[in-house]
Amino acid sequence: MNLPKKRRFKLIKRKIFSFLLPPIFNIFMRFISLTCKKTFIIDISDEIKSSQFIFAFWHGEIFMQPFSYNKIKPKGKIKTIISHHFDGNIIARTISFFGFGTVRGSTRDGAVGVLKKSFRTINEGYDVAITPDGPKGPAKSVANGIIALSQKKDLYIVASTFKSSKYWKLRSWDSFIIPKPFSKITIHVKKEFKLTGLDKQESIIKIKNIME
Repeated sequence: MNLPKKRRFKLIKRKIFSFLLPPIFNIFMRFISLTCKKTFIIDISDEIKSSQFIFAFWHGEIFMQPFSYNKIKPKGKIKTIISHHFDGNIIARTISFFGFGTVRGSTRDGAVGVLKKSFRTINEGYDVAITPDGPKGPAKSVANGIIALSQKKDLYIVASTFKSSKYWKLRSWDSFIIPKPFSKITIHVKKEFKLTGLDKQESIIKIKNIME
């Protein structure tokens, strides 16, 4: 099937960007991390560091999360739920440089399929990373996926957030935060928690209260 010229050009451009941008982003992220003064506040128990868990963070705070996870679990195995969208492809390839695998799909679109993949991933011994408000928001909202994963698999959730003294904020739906070089970054890994016995609304409130 012949595609319109504009459509073909768009697909070619996306393939080029998908190939070139991730290694550039990888270098940039490591440069930021090296030049900034990082303070880690880690409230999780020692036991959870050697157990499986769900690693949660807001979509707008993805930038520092590979460093956060690798700090608390240097030899951990983790896969991130990432959508099939173009930006998802970029993110997937970028975090692969940090040892993160991916579960492709969205807990908003095609939720049953991606949850089944995630259950298999957990059964294989991986931690699962998820952005409760991804892939399209609204920002800092909580979709059903993280609730289902935690309750069905009886897993703790470990939430990670970060603040930077100087940063760029993108004009995107998630107000994506990029720390500036030589800034001070505080990464806070919150105390692990479960959603046992909570209904959907109670779970949403608990997740938002802890992550905010």
